[in-house]
Amino acid sequence: MAKPNYAFEKRQRDLAKKAKKEAKRQSKTGSPDHAENTDSPDPAVPTPATDVAPTDEDTAS
Repeated sequence: MAKPNYAFEKRQRDLAKKAKKEAKRQSKTGSPDHAENTDSPDPAVPTPATDVAPTDEDTAS
């Protein structure tokens, strides 16, 4: 009979506890991406396209 792997079980409990705590924190803030995307711009806003006219070097070939 195999002996139980207590370290694995403890790790699984800790991961479940951490996930539950994170879900609770996100529900309190009301924004699921609040902590993860603080440095990046809003993903819902598209980046402006740059309309640059071709130069003579681009059309020379």
